[in-house]
Amino acid sequence: MRQRLDYKLASPEAFRAMLHTEHQVHESGLEAPLLELVKSRASQINGCAWCLDMHTKDARARGETEQRLYLLAAWREAPCYSERERAALAWTEAVTRIATHEVSDAVYEEARRHFDEKALVDLTLAIIAINGWNRMNVAFRTPVGDYVSPHAAAR
Repeated sequence: MRQRLDYKLASPEAFRAMLHTEHQVHESGLEAPLLELVKSRASQINGCAWCLDMHTKDARARGETEQRLYLLAAWREAPCYSERERAALAWTEAVTRIATHEVSDAVYEEARRHFDEKALVDLTLAIIAINGWNRMNVAFRTPVGDYVSPHAAAR
């Protein structure tokens, strides 16, 4: 597929706004490994190859196992995720699919068991951010495959 346009160049202001939101997510205090799982799962749902490439590479560079990344699409059946991760993944799926499915009380209550109010708002912002990145990259067909994780050099 050919790239339709480079959104970073077409609107540097919009790109900076997205980066500002991403900065807030990273300053929230949520664990980086959890955020990479959330970003990868939302990107799977949205079919965003660019973000999947980025976040699986970042997750691996931060020490995530290949098995947990391979099983992410089937996390409910895989025993390798913590209860907190499961709550975050269920919340991710519910918020990502909000246009066609409600966010159930059960999913909310399970998320609240593992995240206080601030953390749940911050997690929701992370989900909003990755859904935004997914939409930019899918809509404009950002070329995939060349991303190199800055975390790989740090390990």
